[in-house]
Amino acid sequence: MRIQPHAAQKSFTFAPMQLHFTSMGQGQPLLILHGLLGASDNWQTIGKMLSERFAVYLIDQRNHGRSPHSQEFNYRLLTEDLAEFIAVHKIEKPVLLGHSMGGKTVMNFALSRPATPDKIIVADIMPKEYQPRHQLVFDGLQAIALPALQSRKEADEILSRYVAAAAERQFLLKNLTHGDKGYQWRMNLKSLAENFPAVHEGLVYSGKFSGPSLFAIGAKSDYCLAGDEKIAAQYFPQASWKTFDAGHWVHAEKPTELVQCIMDFAL
Repeated sequence: MRIQPHAAQKSFTFAPMQLHFTSMGQGQPLLILHGLLGASDNWQTIGKMLSERFAVYLIDQRNHGRSPHSQEFNYRLLTEDLAEFIAVHKIEKPVLLGHSMGGKTVMNFALSRPATPDKIIVADIMPKEYQPRHQLVFDGLQAIALPALQSRKEADEILSRYVAAAAERQFLLKNLTHGDKGYQWRMNLKSLAENFPAVHEGLVYSGKFSGPSLFAIGAKSDYCLAGDEKIAAQYFPQASWKTFDAGHWVHAEKPTELVQCIMDFAL
């Protein structure tokens, strides 16, 4: 189901959610949002490097990491979660950085509240609708029967039937935890699986953000194609572009280069 613009979505309701986060450093606030099936932990290394110049907040979005779970999941909720976080923590003029799904949250937030961010940084995602591309991933995760699971190795073997790349499986299985009740998903797999088509939607807010905007693009990624910069410029007229010799996971493949790029842009 397509998510309609805010003015047409009269039934939209929002309940405040206390997002889990880690903070480090001092200086101008810099908030980092991970992508789908990721978590704030994925950005620990980059966060530590950036904390030399910024007050960094690594945030788990709803249904991810250690943040609360919700049956509902879409970009309007993620945007309002971010707005609530900024208000509760009394954060002024932050730099907002988001990767993939997190980048869509950042873009939606900047359009809905253009006076709040100082600058935004969007890592390898565009303000457009995408064809669904994660069905096999969710099929693989749901194929792992947690009550009977004996080891991470077993989980990896099951997931390998759906996801060929070992590095991608390792990333996904970071969501798997083990405790007194056996293996559990830290993320809300049920809600994410039911709502993941909404992650591929275009922007749900209209308007423009005229502040400085940086798009950090992986040259080997298919998330950003020739001509997409024209789409982005419609929403972000002050956009600049930096291309990295990387795929979709720019922050994992080129962390030092990305940090330097962020420093050059944001300071």
